[in-house]
Amino acid sequence: MTNRIFVAAALIVVFLSTGNLAFAQAASRLVGAITAISGDTITVKTDADGEHQVKVPASAVLKRIAPGQKDLSTAETIQFADLAVGDRALVKLDPGAPAGPSVALQIIAVKQADLALKQQKDREDWQRRGVGGLVKSVDRTSGVILLSSGAGAMAKTVTVHTAQTTILKRYAPTSVRFDAALPASIDAIHAGDQLRARGTRNADGSEIAADEVVSGSFRNIAGTITSIDTAASTLVAKDLATKKPVIIHVTADAQMKRLPERMATMLATRLKGTAGGAGSPSPGGAGPWAGQNGGQGGAGGDPQQMLNRLPAIPLSDLQKGEAVMLVSTEGESEVTAITLLAGVEPLLEAPAASRDLLANWSMNTNAPDVAQ
Repeated sequence: MTNRIFVAAALIVVFLSTGNLAFAQAASRLVGAITAISGDTITVKTDADGEHQVKVPASAVLKRIAPGQKDLSTAETIQFADLAVGDRALVKLDPGAPAGPSVALQIIAVKQADLALKQQKDREDWQRRGVGGLVKSVDRTSGVILLSSGAGAMAKTVTVHTAQTTILKRYAPTSVRFDAALPASIDAIHAGDQLRARGTRNADGSEIAADEVVSGSFRNIAGTITSIDTAASTLVAKDLATKKPVIIHVTADAQMKRLPERMATMLATRLKGTAGGAGSPSPGGAGPWAGQNGGQGGAGGDPQQMLNRLPAIPLSDLQKGEAVMLVSTEGESEVTAITLLAGVEPLLEAPAASRDLLANWSMNTNAPDVAQ
């Protein structure tokens, strides 16, 4: 197998090594995670259409690359025994194979341990050089985006400078997973979107020259629970704004927490910009960007750090009749929860500030990650 073949697959491997399985997969290739190995057969699970069994003959060419590696000419040759469950794999299928199980011509693998190490480094970089908030305005000519970061008395404006070299991505309509985000132009970003950027910040965190930007449009809902189905992992809430019921799906990725009554009261007071706000514990790293929200973290009492420090709650902890606030995927009558906060009755007295708080917290607790 020549280097030419490997180079031809380079762009696909970039998606593979970053965990981005939203890439359109041709019928002659599979891109996904190895979920099982039996004899000379591997099972590859793709996001596109589930699991596929692939026979790997001795003639198949197997290569290992580092996450993000683009020059496949230096890829390491490996043996079938080097493959393991959890590895990411690009499998080129043999179009001339007889009817039956698919047969591999070549496999380009990213080891699970290598990918985990890259994920950790990326998380640390987003923590160190990241800002986030709600889009206030977009100047598409100059590439300048203004963000509202924080909430209530702690709200600030952050100027994000983009350039031709800035990587722009957009969350998929039904997901807040970074691994499903797709390349998009600045034209896709609109006021009200949630946005996260990493790059070089100035001293006070009010400006950033962005290397990478990820954005998305999500729905903010405040409502009263009318029913809960723990078996189906769903609840129904009456949206206080539209007065209509909304079916809310709660997946394993959802962040759900409950505000203690005293904290909710003090937080509501703080968001209204009056004295007597609660102090915040030191950041404990509960969110990948805890304490890194546009430079406003630390001992000053960032409300988003307060939320990050709260323990997660299960769906069964919610009760019919109580109020909840959430950020969800877009949808009229049916949505998927991204972040959900219970114990919010006092926050409903400051709806605008509370909405901004929850939206910014949603960006914190769902940090861009290479593969969640």
